[in-house]
Amino acid sequence: MKFVDKYWEDPDILHVNTLKPRAYYMPYSDKESAQKAHRQESPFYHDLNGIWSFIYYPSVWDVKDDFYTSRYSTEGLDKIPVPSNWQMHGYDIPNYTNVNYPYPCDPPYVPNDDPAGIYIRDFELSKHTQKEYHLNFEGVDSCFYVWINGNFTGYSQVSHMTSEFDISDYLVEGTNRIAVMVLKWCDGSYLEDQDMWRLSGIFRDVYILERDKVHIRDVHIKPELDKDMHNALVSCEFSMSTNEPVMIGLSAEDNEGRQLAAVEKEISGSGIMEFIIKAPELWSAETPYLYSLFISCKSEMICQKTGIRKIEIIDSVICVNDRPIKLKGVNRHDSHPVLGHVTPPEHMINDLMLMKKHNINAIRTSHYPNDPRFYEYCDELGFYVIDEADLETHGADAAGDPNLISNDPRFKDAYLDRMIRMVNRDKNRACVIIWSLGNESGYGMNHVEMAKWTKAEDPTRLVHYERAFSVDEKILKRDGMTDTSCLDMVSKMYPPLVWIEDVFLKDENEKRPLILCEYSHAMGNGPGDLNDYWKLFYAHSNIAGGFVWEWTDHGVLSKTKDGIEYYAYGGDLGDEPNDGNFCIDGLVYPDRRVHTGLLELKNVLSPVRVEAEDIKNGVILIKNMRDFISLDDLYISWRIEKDGVMIKEGSIDCDDIPARSSKTVRLPYDVKEFDPGKYYLIITAKLKQNCIFAQKDYIMGFDQFEIPCRINEEIKPSDLGCLTFTETDRLIKINGDKFEYIVDKRCGMISSIIFDGSVLLSNCPVFNIWRAPLDNDRRIRTKWEQEGYDKARMHVYSVRISDNDENSIAIMTEYSLGSYAKKPIIRGTVLWTVYGSGQITMETKVKVRDELPYLPRFGLMLQMSGENRHVEYFGYGPHESYIDKRQSTIKSRYKSNVEDMFEDYIMPQENSSHYDTQWVSVTNSKGSGLTFVSDKSFSFNASNYYPSDITAANHTYELVRRPETIICIDHMMSGVGSASCGPELLEKYRLDQKEIDFKVSIKPAT
Repeated sequence: MKFVDKYWEDPDILHVNTLKPRAYYMPYSDKESAQKAHRQESPFYHDLNGIWSFIYYPSVWDVKDDFYTSRYSTEGLDKIPVPSNWQMHGYDIPNYTNVNYPYPCDPPYVPNDDPAGIYIRDFELSKHTQKEYHLNFEGVDSCFYVWINGNFTGYSQVSHMTSEFDISDYLVEGTNRIAVMVLKWCDGSYLEDQDMWRLSGIFRDVYILERDKVHIRDVHIKPELDKDMHNALVSCEFSMSTNEPVMIGLSAEDNEGRQLAAVEKEISGSGIMEFIIKAPELWSAETPYLYSLFISCKSEMICQKTGIRKIEIIDSVICVNDRPIKLKGVNRHDSHPVLGHVTPPEHMINDLMLMKKHNINAIRTSHYPNDPRFYEYCDELGFYVIDEADLETHGADAAGDPNLISNDPRFKDAYLDRMIRMVNRDKNRACVIIWSLGNESGYGMNHVEMAKWTKAEDPTRLVHYERAFSVDEKILKRDGMTDTSCLDMVSKMYPPLVWIEDVFLKDENEKRPLILCEYSHAMGNGPGDLNDYWKLFYAHSNIAGGFVWEWTDHGVLSKTKDGIEYYAYGGDLGDEPNDGNFCIDGLVYPDRRVHTGLLELKNVLSPVRVEAEDIKNGVILIKNMRDFISLDDLYISWRIEKDGVMIKEGSIDCDDIPARSSKTVRLPYDVKEFDPGKYYLIITAKLKQNCIFAQKDYIMGFDQFEIPCRINEEIKPSDLGCLTFTETDRLIKINGDKFEYIVDKRCGMISSIIFDGSVLLSNCPVFNIWRAPLDNDRRIRTKWEQEGYDKARMHVYSVRISDNDENSIAIMTEYSLGSYAKKPIIRGTVLWTVYGSGQITMETKVKVRDELPYLPRFGLMLQMSGENRHVEYFGYGPHESYIDKRQSTIKSRYKSNVEDMFEDYIMPQENSSHYDTQWVSVTNSKGSGLTFVSDKSFSFNASNYYPSDITAANHTYELVRRPETIICIDHMMSGVGSASCGPELLEKYRLDQKEIDFKVSIKPAT
């Protein structure tokens, strides 16, 4: 270790020989390239990405002390791509931990055996004496040392931020060698305890910028609107590489390439250039208008795309360009199932396009700055961004003192450094409207210093930090940090709705707006109750909106020993400590397939909302939910369905509805002309033309309303056909025309249905209260299992014929449902009535033991032959729906197959139920099967797995598909909620009834 100083455990040494932080830009040789080219096309950009020689050492103490020299032979060394994470290439293993540090919490010290990765690459360069050469690393985890041609060049840390070195003096003409030593951990790792896979290495781009010796070092573009927003003063503040006088040219163009201003000025060291844009087009997430600013200096041309806008708080409301906004956001990590933390441009763009398609307008860069190009894409596409510093010390909380590091003066410079670097790099990006001081790091004086510096440096944006408003007031008061005046907004994670209503909204002393930087946890089958939050957000202008946790599942694509691909999560790869599947918590799968939760969010955030003013007479209110623009890019179509079949349709002109306005419309239909039936009005907003993220006719949102009409009178069971029955000690056999049914007294149920020669039911149904636990059930699950819900079995007390004649027979069963060592959960009766037509009605009346937690579900579970795989139903679909997760579904008539209805969550759990179903028919290819009907509706599920099968599996590959079809007809399924991290399931969505009366008719389908 004689060849390096031990900077990695010294909080006073953050960087050695790095250049001062600056705004991100790329120099080009001409105006056209500067505006349109990718940075790799710049003649001044020398790409060092590619294949490097690599040596992995389990401990830095094992590193050979001559690897960085030009004489060191790379023959036979391993190869690794840059950018990449070395764990994704077989060196060390990925480690997923959310809160806990993977080493003792003893800052600034990290394990003595600190793994190291050695990177070596030779490259060619034509060196010009009148040029400088700046080496850029845009992301290295966790810290690194650099040598050029055997000369120590510098050291840096802060994983998710650019480190830039002047290497001019170390380069030679022709072949050069760069050597980099990256350490897995350093004192900075205590500040990078984010909820993510812990991965190491050079994971963002590496390149050399060739610069004139006299060049623009930094530029800060400050657009300022006048009071009436009629004109904008654009100020460009420059700092130069030297104090030598140099002419700088500055010009501005609009989107059509028309020149708006041109200025030329001689600047020495630093200077300011200004110009005015009259009647400017303003930038917002809905109107992402960008002006091109061209800055020329000697041989370099720099283009900065600039959005003119202002952000401020007016009367406790966050406003952009004097208009209130709603942040319809998600939290986004850098995550790729194969590449780890590497995020190629196409990967970033794909994420943003998906977000646009699903009505998302805001992103919190959780919990670190993203690739600098990401913000350029957000500028162009239109997103509001909370730019978050690379700072999280959550592990200090687990160690007993959440403020341990945030109040430690040794780390003050490190906290400030992370803020300074982020603000300087991203200060010219229009999309960034809020700076965040980091995440889950307690709250201490180091945060206050960050906020003070930021407000002084950039008063044009807002400052955010959530943990200052921790619910644990004792922690704050213990360390004397209760003053949050340095923050511009109140921020919360996962507050119950009642807290917002009864605490925040009633606090007369709180004049700041509220942001929920995390409010809904998208883990597994969820989130539910999104609509409840957004009803409240829209009702109060001082609630700025919120950000769903999170965008994507962080699964690592892996293979079992048998070669089956699956997505691994914490613990699957032998990593310790780990937090299991808590990283599988996104709105999309790792490969960006869409979860049903994202579809739910999309429609909750629809740009068009419709209210029924007088639905019987076709009078509706169309509301434009946008903040800035009209609906003229959309067309609105409507259709009326009777019992799931479209009978009438039309379209509505909505071009004249401005932002945040509404219009009353009367649709041309007359319910007096409708025959009896179930009628629904569906109103859909679609794109008029192709746009950058979707094709013409793409659906942006919809609403559905039931039209009150005469309904068909209840069809009473036909009494045609005679019945005979025989009874033994064990069985009651019922025979009619074309059918034979058997009631097994042991189970108290109809155990066999044979109709027209087809065996439609081959086993005893059971009453069931268990569902394969959702991730959102993780807390209530313990209570459920303590009461034996997962092991509940039926006990039959008696079975008797209660009534019969030649056309029907009624059989009464008394039963209970319970588990060992506990009192019964449920006591009840079930009345089976068989009619001569072959129809069956089942009615059960039960009482639930008073002191029990709410039930996951209650209903009838049946087993049918696997040939019965065709499902047709009238209910909410086409994908899964629940009482609190159905805004993305439409009540209609659908057809599907059992295997296609299964939602294969990475962690198997309850899925594919369908809420508010009127009837469902499960048949074979010949049309034989069973139809279930109820006047009061029910939830149903058709699957090739029992709930117990799914409960037992931790990964999809562990599920063994059964040959039979399992049908669940539920009186009710409790909602899905968001309680894996958020508040408990709302009471109105719980199956908490103590008395249940459930009735369903079963008809053979032939």
